[in-house]
Amino acid sequence: MMINKLKEWLRSIGPAFIIAAVVLGPGSITTSTKIGSTQGSVFFWAIALAAFFMAAYTNMSARFGMLHKKSILGVMAEKYGRWFSSAIGLSSFFAALSFQFGNNLGVGMGMETLTGINAKIWPPIFTLFAITLIFFTKYLYKTLEKLMMFIVMLMIIAFTVNLIFIKPDLTTSIKGFVPKPFFDESFNHFVAIVGTTFVLHCALYQSYLVQNKGWKIGDLTKGIRDSNLGVLLLALISILIIITAASTLWPLKINVNSAADMAFQLEILFGSYSKYIFALGFVSAAFSSLLVNAVIGGGLLSDGLGLGKSMDERIPKVFTALILLSGMAISIYGSNGMGNPVYSLILAQASSMLAVPLIAIGLLLLLNNQNVMGKYKNTLFQNIVALAGFILVFVLVYVMYKKLIDYIGTM
Repeated sequence: MMINKLKEWLRSIGPAFIIAAVVLGPGSITTSTKIGSTQGSVFFWAIALAAFFMAAYTNMSARFGMLHKKSILGVMAEKYGRWFSSAIGLSSFFAALSFQFGNNLGVGMGMETLTGINAKIWPPIFTLFAITLIFFTKYLYKTLEKLMMFIVMLMIIAFTVNLIFIKPDLTTSIKGFVPKPFFDESFNHFVAIVGTTFVLHCALYQSYLVQNKGWKIGDLTKGIRDSNLGVLLLALISILIIITAASTLWPLKINVNSAADMAFQLEILFGSYSKYIFALGFVSAAFSSLLVNAVIGGGLLSDGLGLGKSMDERIPKVFTALILLSGMAISIYGSNGMGNPVYSLILAQASSMLAVPLIAIGLLLLLNNQNVMGKYKNTLFQNIVALAGFILVFVLVYVMYKKLIDYIGTM
């Protein structure tokens, strides 16, 4: 009976796992491990804050998707002009592209650990595989849903079981949810934590996912629950990884510079084979994010331009392939003399926020439009939360802009 109920529950969700998997790429894993190994659990409050804002925007997007048959960018074009939806599509495209740098780095780092073959060889191979899936897989949404569900559950089980063996200090972990002041040395980590949790182009795409799922406004409770579950899974895995790294790497002052370094945190559970098991999980997370992130960026750009919105249409697939190929090229170019790949990966994740303020503005405008949302428009509380999230992103974008320019100048 319990197994049947579990199967029924799993069939009733889906978008949650897709959103969690695309955000939980190598950047999230690397950022969480790096922070746990150098600063312990002090940034748990930042994860909780970013997850709170992510849930607010994801719920807004899901609410629209269940209320309308038309796409969210299609309605934005009708209400505010095609230029506006096109700008949001382009913003989403470049936000997705910034994640692809980290995804390709993650594929390369993980496969080099597994095989000993140079990391630069692997991005083209995995990119070709992803493009093949995009153009030749029928019912792409259902395929992605099942694949992402498997990967997310595998990561949760692995890190949860590992914590049972590690027996971390829970009192210290709980204290991490209390905000503490931090300085410039930790600022990149703070921005990366926010950037790997509060991902607005993924929140925007939730409306497309619930429409693909066939949910209507009568499924509102189910849809909001699913959205919250996706964000909860995202935050939970980040916290599990930080606790694991804080308990195993931090006391030994291990410097995280490769996937092999990060694999040490699973050694208690998997013994001498840990680096290979971790690297395999790392590659899986990188490839799932590489694939779905490109689908999101390509789909939003296509719909923003009015050229098609479905995962199964030709133009969204072409734009998806463009993101995959561009991300591969940037990662290969950027890996030449980039120094510490882990620092590059973290900064790439943080830079993804540079494109998102316009996405937030579009969601806020549409979800407060009485003619579009009727009685389902934002409440005062929802607007306060959404505006607070927008202010946080805007401030971080302002500070990160100079950091990103300085970083590009060193490449």
